[in-house]
Amino acid sequence: MRILITSPVFPPDLGGPAVYVPSAARFFVERGHEVKVLAFCSEREVSGFPFEVRTISRGNLAVRYLKAMWLVFREARNFDVVYVQEHIALFHVLGAWFARRPVVIRIMVDGAWEISHRFGLIGEDDINVFETKDYGWKVKLIRKAQLFWWNRVKRIIACSDFLRWIPIKRYGISEQKCVRVHNAYNGPSVEDVSETQAEARAELGLEPLEGGRRYVLTICRLVVWKGVDFIMRALQHLPSDVHLLIAGDGEMQTEWEQLSEQLGLTDRVTFLGNVPHARIPLYIRAADLFVLNSEYEGLSHTLLEVASLGTPIVCTGVCGNPEVVEDGVNGFLVPPKSPEPLAEAMGKVLADPELAERFRRSGLEKMRGFTREATFPQVLDILAEAAGKSA
Repeated sequence: MRILITSPVFPPDLGGPAVYVPSAARFFVERGHEVKVLAFCSEREVSGFPFEVRTISRGNLAVRYLKAMWLVFREARNFDVVYVQEHIALFHVLGAWFARRPVVIRIMVDGAWEISHRFGLIGEDDINVFETKDYGWKVKLIRKAQLFWWNRVKRIIACSDFLRWIPIKRYGISEQKCVRVHNAYNGPSVEDVSETQAEARAELGLEPLEGGRRYVLTICRLVVWKGVDFIMRALQHLPSDVHLLIAGDGEMQTEWEQLSEQLGLTDRVTFLGNVPHARIPLYIRAADLFVLNSEYEGLSHTLLEVASLGTPIVCTGVCGNPEVVEDGVNGFLVPPKSPEPLAEAMGKVLADPELAERFRRSGLEKMRGFTREATFPQVLDILAEAAGKSA
């Protein structure tokens, strides 16, 4: 089977699809399928993968999506199926449609919510509120556009049960068309990261375990719904030896750097920027605690990676997060935008090594259901059905 995959990000850029797409493409190739990836990427050329990657440079939004539509149209004619990862999928679906090739789309978000949120059309409403309300004509148009491209794909793969029910209940997509296939963890196992916590800290230039700081890590795009500002506010309620490491970049970085100054936390918060993928496991291993404080997550690749590498977790109990973290079993769940409950949960884990170890062990056990071998064959079957081929 010949599979054309599109992605909104690709390494070295950070983001869930930048983890998922290379891993899925490699898995497909290893099983004898031909794969090509079309991806938005900061690098003009990408190499080192067992499949071809064609990058599309960032810049003007309309120009890059029109270019993507043209490239999908041109390339799709040489493939059996197009596997789309975009939340703004109209142009990719149209490109495949003009080429008369079947499309399977994977959704990591209700694209209508993300677009509406990004353009300030729904105030501060999170995705849960968004799914229960009607808005003005602009949001209605965005929702209709999304339904238009959903109606022109063979299958919709949702990465969590939370997401699967949005197309079904809100948009009237059939239960048979929209299926749930959980994300898979795609990185090294806990045994493959050979560095101890002390060794990881030494390699990263962090303070040693004995008498040094306790490190809280968050990894995310620096956009408003990731809630890094509330982690900093929670930090104010914790002892002065607790230090926050923030891996990632984005549109909110400058504003949040200024906030850390206003809160008097400049010596307790480090913005690491866009950390190379290869060094992310070191930061996870070095940290005492990982925090994800987002208002929205489809099914977080980062949570899968952190749990698989044995670092305890505190995260918000929203969307797909409870499908990975069970409150009090392998982590704590807290409400978003709530620095006091967040600080309380963080403080409990940091102050209780036995609790942290229990969360670590339970997290490793939970991750057995989120492997490539458990999930990617399901995706191959869906792609083969859409293409009329054998998986």
